[in-house]
Amino acid sequence: MIVLGLLLIVLAGATVIAVSWDETAASTTTATFTMFDRVIQLTQLELFFAGVATGAVLLLGLGIMFAGMRRSSAHRRRLRTSRAEARDRVIRLEEEKRELERKLEATPATPTAPAAPVVDRDRDGVDDRAEDTAPHPRVEVPRQPSTDQLVAGRHGRPDHH
Repeated sequence: MIVLGLLLIVLAGATVIAVSWDETAASTTTATFTMFDRVIQLTQLELFFAGVATGAVLLLGLGIMFAGMRRSSAHRRRLRTSRAEARDRVIRLEEEKRELERKLEATPATPTAPAAPVVDRDRDGVDDRAEDTAPHPRVEVPRQPSTDQLVAGRHGRPDHH
């Protein structure tokens, strides 16, 4: 691949030298083109370089197109792989579910004992049945006058207690 690229570079260089050394053909012969009602006259050397530029643009376009195709192909391959892995996971989970259902059907039903009553309702780690359930002393907090009427929703209205 590298040898082919070097060969093409040498060949292009030799062509440029051959066309530019032919001074008589490059200076006397002109080609006339009409595009969009304009007449364009080019010498052989100018016509050669226009062809080189056109070829370079073509190769650049082909390179971009092939790079996009490679990237798109890699993206499709990754997508296909992830979908296959997801399908395999679903199949494995369904098989596991069927196996568990078979095991559940095969085991005899045993009566379960009633659940023990909840005896630690306040979750302090102490059995509530053994705790003193006397009422706790109530602490009275003196009432504070409210000056913030917006919080209570009484904006602009007198307080009716």
